[in-house]
Amino acid sequence: MDDLRGVRVLLGVSGGIAAYKAALLARLLVGAGAEVDPVLTAGARRFLGAATLEGITGRHVREDVWDGIAQDTHVALGRAADVAIVYPATAHTLARLAHGLADDLLTTTLLAATCPLIVCPAMHTEMWEHPATQANVEVLRGRGVTVLGPAVGPLMGGDAGPGRVVEPDEAHAAVRAAATSTRSDGPLAGRHVVVTAGGTREAIDPVRFLGNRSSGRMGFALAAVAAGRGARVTLIAAPSELPTPEGVRRVDVVSARDMHAAVHEVLDEADVVVKAAAVADFRPASAAASKLKKADGTPAIELVANPDILAELGAQRGSDDTPVLVGFAAETDDVEANGRAKLAAKGADVLVVNDVASSDAGFEVETNRVVILERDGARTDVPLASKADVAARILDVVGHRLTALDAHHGGSSG
Repeated sequence: MDDLRGVRVLLGVSGGIAAYKAALLARLLVGAGAEVDPVLTAGARRFLGAATLEGITGRHVREDVWDGIAQDTHVALGRAADVAIVYPATAHTLARLAHGLADDLLTTTLLAATCPLIVCPAMHTEMWEHPATQANVEVLRGRGVTVLGPAVGPLMGGDAGPGRVVEPDEAHAAVRAAATSTRSDGPLAGRHVVVTAGGTREAIDPVRFLGNRSSGRMGFALAAVAAGRGARVTLIAAPSELPTPEGVRRVDVVSARDMHAAVHEVLDEADVVVKAAAVADFRPASAAASKLKKADGTPAIELVANPDILAELGAQRGSDDTPVLVGFAAETDDVEANGRAKLAAKGADVLVVNDVASSDAGFEVETNRVVILERDGARTDVPLASKADVAARILDVVGHRLTALDAHHGGSSG
């Protein structure tokens, strides 16, 4: 993919043990066509050598404000950037950015930059949760800075918790979204995109439910990429601990019927509806008022059908062509044949099919491989990639359909 071709990215690296991952991020950015200008802080030099980033980016790594002044000042670097990202961003770097300090090349360059800025915090949990750090983060967010993460996971010294830098593919997706958001003429700009995500829960009693393995990652990635492309996004999310993407309005729901109601509340103003949620097909006919006890014997649970939201939307739309409807199908065999049948039955424009029998794609993993089927017979194969990259490919297809609709109707519906 070369969706960052011609985009100049300022990659700031501050001094944390996660600095080595900046080399992986640089590789992804260069592979997508970006021109990457690396800037290392003094602390970063203890963890990552300049030669590594120069070898990956093919560009001189800047480390000192006094280095090469005649050729490339901090002001020139800042002005040239289309997107800036600090990966990882230590607590010290966040504090300096929040207070407008300019005591090294990275901070002086970022003060001179007018492009979108993304910071990816990385530190121990106690440092992240300290009121000073949280106040600095809120200051940055108030200025429009995208704060990505931190993730929860293993930290230095055998600890674990929130404070781990997000993975390079997630940072790459954020750069791509930021670069796209500066282009106001894309097909998703100004559209209202509704995305459903996660697995619904159907109550059996006050503590138990019927559910599924969906983590919501695919839907959240779609919401993030759509917002990055200038769309107004409503994310209708079944229970999930994933953070709400920047610039996205989130509506939390629990059951299939909750999701059905939430979708219909925003349907009239939707240009696109993406049904990425794993909605339960059935629910208990009635939920027990109190916890079912083992001593009372094996309960008999009668199931009834839940509403089929996508099929209902397709039927309601009839011969109309808006909103654009995108469905998902998780299959374990005859993947494409089953997908084609579902596409026709649901009345959707696009169906995204993935083989959930594969261990590296589908539920509860960071990657996916899909086939995108369209009702006119077109198909797009997306090989194994991060869910953010898969989301971008899906929304490329949606964008093409919106452009075709605009041409057919003689103008934008946004």
